[in-house]
Amino acid sequence: MHPSRHYTFLDRLCLGVDQAVRTLSGTTKNTGKVNPAKNILEHDLTEKQRQQSASLMRVNHAGEVCAQALYHGQSVGSRTDRLQKKMQQAALEEGDHLTWCQQRLDELSSHSSYLNSIWYTGSFCIGMVAGMIGDEWSLGFVAETEQQVIKHLKAHLYLLPKEDERSQAILTQMEKDETKHRDEAMASGAHHLPALVQTMMSLTSKVMVKAAYYL
Repeated sequence: MHPSRHYTFLDRLCLGVDQAVRTLSGTTKNTGKVNPAKNILEHDLTEKQRQQSASLMRVNHAGEVCAQALYHGQSVGSRTDRLQKKMQQAALEEGDHLTWCQQRLDELSSHSSYLNSIWYTGSFCIGMVAGMIGDEWSLGFVAETEQQVIKHLKAHLYLLPKEDERSQAILTQMEKDETKHRDEAMASGAHHLPALVQTMMSLTSKVMVKAAYYL
């Protein structure tokens, strides 16, 4: 988005379509931040270790697709320039994570989730509705989403083969960035979501994780 231009809802929706295509085709925009695994040597992994790493990185890639969609949807649905710009910047930063995960999947000779278009569509719709409800609730979705992502990243760091230092470096940096996004959302006035909403988000996340691990 151009910072000095006022975008109508239709403008933002068209931009949202473009962003969806970029995300699902692997050409998403990002900040160009250096891959944290760049200077880490690749260790020999057994076939079982490689498959475990690939499955976990596929889940994290799918999670970043959801994050992109959530932020894009919130940017489209929000009525305030402040939140629109904030969501677009967050999407750029999450774009780094998406790129790193895809690069690691390529190195592991694996693929991203075949269900990414489904994950994106669902998350985009949730984000757009959250954006329409209001900034505080929209930021609440960001904070809760990031909190659940952080939880998954911590678990994956434990489950990754210790020999796979490249994947570990990527997830470690992602955890730091997601923590920053969560804290920024809370500092910006995020409302705590009702327990029922948190539970529904958690259950949906578990379905995505289980499916993306294999597909």
